[in-house]
Amino acid sequence: MTTKRPLPVPDDLSAPYWAAAAQHTLAIARCHRCATYAIPPDHTCTHCGTTDPAFRFVPVTGSGRIRSWTVVRRASLLGFSDQVPYLLVDVELAEQAGLRMIGRLLDGPEVAVHEGDPVRVAFEDVTEDVAIPAFRLSGGEPS
Repeated sequence: MTTKRPLPVPDDLSAPYWAAAAQHTLAIARCHRCATYAIPPDHTCTHCGTTDPAFRFVPVTGSGRIRSWTVVRRASLLGFSDQVPYLLVDVELAEQAGLRMIGRLLDGPEVAVHEGDPVRVAFEDVTEDVAIPAFRLSGGEPS
């Protein structure tokens, strides 16, 4: 399987995230000092301020609610021109207030979405080794 889409280039901080995604698991960085999740992780925890967060990537449910969305009608990145239109959603994950993640809504650009709609994580397999977290409407309460 090949793609013209840009692919993630994992670094030391993001490699565990992408390795989990390749296995269709959403794993989010969590500070070992204060247990706060961070997307994306950085060298300092934005919650407790430690400069030694020693983030551990923890599997999460991937359930959440749509906070905002947009329909992309013109590709701004190479490799997406055959994908337009598509819907991007800003999701607040159930694990922590304010824990937000942006991804494609795989239900299609024509689906009606509303603030607060429940979603669950899904994955787009873009190559044999790379899966990108995305979302689908779940039609129920996030777990």
